[in-house]
Parts: sequence; structure tokens; C-alpha cells
Amino acid sequence: MALSPMAVENLQTLVLGLAFAGLLATGFEVLTARRASFKLLQGGVLPALAALPILAFGAPFIILRNTVRGRRIEGRPVPFVMLATMIACGWSLVSGRVVLDLAHLVAGA
Repeated sequence: MALSPMAVENLQTLVLGLAFAGLLATGFEVLTARRASFKLLQGGVLPALAALPILAFGAPFIILRNTVRGRRIEGRPVPFVMLATMIACGWSLVSGRVVLDLAHLVAGA
């Protein structure tokens, strides 16, 4: 079975988006000693604006982490887990594309 070049590029973009999301969320946790979550948006105007880029690119990791944890602890239904995974992967594909385009822009300059 052969994959088309477009499928390979999309797979690379998806993996890059997930890896970058994990890197940002984990880096935030290391630097601040607290977990990255969507509750960062509730800290006021300036902290929310500062957290926005981290949440925009780290969201796939946060969604997947919370989904797996919710499945184990709360016993969330499998269709919910599948839907959340699809949303996280779609978000990861978009953010991975942005990261890849920025990397090409920086490398080409």
C-alpha cells in the first residue's frame, strides 16, 4: 500500500501539531509548576491574553489529556472520547500547518 505525497504531508503536519502542542503544554507546566488548561482564560484580561498563544497551539494536547483522564476516572462513553479525539486531531492539523508554514518562512529568510 502506497501513500500519496499529500497524505504523507498531512500525516507529518498532524504529528508536528500534536508534538508542538505537547511541547508547549509541558513547557508551560515546567516553567510555572501548574498544568496548562482552559481555566487560564479566567485569570483576567492580561493573563488571558498572555495565555492565548499557549492555549491556541497547546489545545490538542490539553483536550487529549483531559479526554483520556475523563475516560479513566469518570468512565466517559467511548463515542465522546472518539469525538474529542477527532476535534483534537483536526485542531492539531491546523496548528501543525501554521507551525510548518512559520518554520518554512523562517528557514527561507
